[in-house]
Amino acid sequence: MNFYKGKKVLVTGGTGLIGRPLVEMLVEAGAKVVVVSLDDPSRAPKGVKFIRADLREFSNCMQACKYQEIVFHLAGIKGSPKMTAQQPASFFVPTITFNTNMMEAARRQNLKRFLYTSTIGVYSPAEIFHEDDVWKTFPSVNDRFAGWAKRMGELQAQAYKIEYDWDKISIVRPANVYGPFDNFDPDTAMVIPSLIHRALSGENPLTVWGDGSAIRDFIYSKDVARGMMLAIEKGINVPVNLGSGAGVTIKEIAEVIAKNVPGGPIKIIWDKDKPKGDAKRLMDMKRAKKLLGFKPIYSLEQGIKETIAWYLNNKDLLNKRYNVFRE
Repeated sequence: MNFYKGKKVLVTGGTGLIGRPLVEMLVEAGAKVVVVSLDDPSRAPKGVKFIRADLREFSNCMQACKYQEIVFHLAGIKGSPKMTAQQPASFFVPTITFNTNMMEAARRQNLKRFLYTSTIGVYSPAEIFHEDDVWKTFPSVNDRFAGWAKRMGELQAQAYKIEYDWDKISIVRPANVYGPFDNFDPDTAMVIPSLIHRALSGENPLTVWGDGSAIRDFIYSKDVARGMMLAIEKGINVPVNLGSGAGVTIKEIAEVIAKNVPGGPIKIIWDKDKPKGDAKRLMDMKRAKKLLGFKPIYSLEQGIKETIAWYLNNKDLLNKRYNVFRE
């Protein structure tokens, strides 16, 4: 992607699940990258400038955007349904504040492009998620805090187009993302990192909720990062789904993890007394293919293998961090 060579690029949340591979790809493409995060500086990617700042403070956002050309805004609060149900304010308020401040700072600094990271949570329950259906419906009750917080960012982008004719914002809606640098805390993790953590922590047999028949859309973090870069490069100003469009069952996911952990395959037990969720939830990927020429490169098994390998290399550090959080 020669488009990025020499470009001054700011990445918020550049130490996380999608941010980390995005930063690596931008550096490889020749961009001059600055990462802003509240994370520990030791987790910053190598070879980039790192700014530790709280994006809830607008002055920090203005300073971070100064002298930049492009912003990839990925910063947010990652949480499981349990976390957003029990601590909704801790999720909702920072997410809204990050989004509002960063988009306004980018507009005031007259940046050339801004990428806004939305979520699959903006959609109402359906078998297939089509981009243009969002504003005809409401987010799922289970996703209402994440869904509405992210919807407000999308609405902010629309408001800027109407009032200021500032149409430099690309919006991507990733499906269920997994990969290295994910949240593996068993109390708050999503399904893939949770199962990986439990399997690699010695849970055998591995107990999984439901009967495994539910179909979901998962996408590897590196594929999402590549889709984001394409959205900015091509100047796309309409929301675009980033998923597989194909979907896999929870049973397939559990079996791939069980097979690929050291000493596997391990046994799986299905707890059919627990809820299995909606039968099918997939992204429609026609727009991403048409406008971006995008389709995922990584298979589920390849992505899970890389994620397991990364987890094994960082297991002691992760467990130490999660134990500190619970103390």
